[in-house]
Amino acid sequence: MSRNPLRAALTALAALLPVLALGLTLTATTPPAAAAATPVRVMPLGDSITGSPGCWRALLWNRLQSTGHTDVDFVGTLGPQGCGVPYDGDNEGHGGYLATNVANQNLLPGWLAATRPDVVLMHFGTNDVWSNIAPATILAAYSKLVDQMRAANPATTVLVAKIIPMNPASCPECGSRTVALNALVDGWAAGKTTAASPIVVVDQWTGFSTATDTYDGVHPNAAGDQKMSDRWYPALVAALDRTTPGPTTSPTASPTSSPTVSPSPTTRPSPTVSPSPTAGGCTATWRLAGQWPGGFQGEVTVRNDGTAPIGGWTVRFPLAAGQRISQAWSADVTQSGTTVTARNASWNGALAPAAQTTFGFLADGAVPNPSPAVTCAAN
Repeated sequence: MSRNPLRAALTALAALLPVLALGLTLTATTPPAAAAATPVRVMPLGDSITGSPGCWRALLWNRLQSTGHTDVDFVGTLGPQGCGVPYDGDNEGHGGYLATNVANQNLLPGWLAATRPDVVLMHFGTNDVWSNIAPATILAAYSKLVDQMRAANPATTVLVAKIIPMNPASCPECGSRTVALNALVDGWAAGKTTAASPIVVVDQWTGFSTATDTYDGVHPNAAGDQKMSDRWYPALVAALDRTTPGPTTSPTASPTSSPTVSPSPTTRPSPTVSPSPTAGGCTATWRLAGQWPGGFQGEVTVRNDGTAPIGGWTVRFPLAAGQRISQAWSADVTQSGTTVTARNASWNGALAPAAQTTFGFLADGAVPNPSPAVTCAAN
């Protein structure tokens, strides 16, 4: 009698063993859900050649997409400007900024905290060259910027450019100064690179012509944008292949301070006054970008605030008596009396809804009204 309950229990256990084994097998062989791929974050860093509108970035982004490099996120605290094509336009291309000022005023750490890049494309130093800052001082700023990148991400890959040539009419010495800076970049990079955080030099200077590849001796035109994109592409693809994306923690707020801006023809700081709306979805915003005794630098941001694309734009604003435009870029600018009229260049007139572009100018005379009446009409 005492054996029957034991026998029944053993029989029941034997019947359960295949079920338990099947359950263990299912548990062991069921694969975990695949995690979504983390994109590599790429920060374009520089001045207006990078950011205003910096259409080499649009060409580069779309080439990456068309060649299968889709897990890439261009990052920056600045948004895109109109280049006529859809692309990931986030960047840190601050028009008028000097690499030395960004380093000295510690602006980069805030941008890094807000965007957390894995790769940095750095074309920086044009305004420093324009301001006749010594190459050694510019390279010291490069070193500080790289140190700040590595403090934020020890595995940052830095692609640093030998900057494109310069030949503006108002700075005949800028061409030779650019050569002097670029001649030292290879040696600087070799002494600063590490296995964990490599520095790769991208030669944007060789084969680039200010006569055919810029519209003002400084800023690239469509041909120049294509050349810059073509030079960045192989170096960036190699960097993507060896880069492991960093963690995706929430970013912190970017800084609000601004560095001292030189009176050079490079623009792209964010506007600080309310725009003046006009018909056709076109708005324009004025900003005083810099000043010095007897002159100033201004910039105007044009935005398509409508719901349909526009094919061109015309901006008008007044200057005071005695103020004269001496140089302009990224627009066809004329002055009649105190009225300034600016029409889009061939490459920045077409703006999709919410797209924007910026033009700038130098003027002689006292600093103007900080908020002149700016009008914009879509063509």
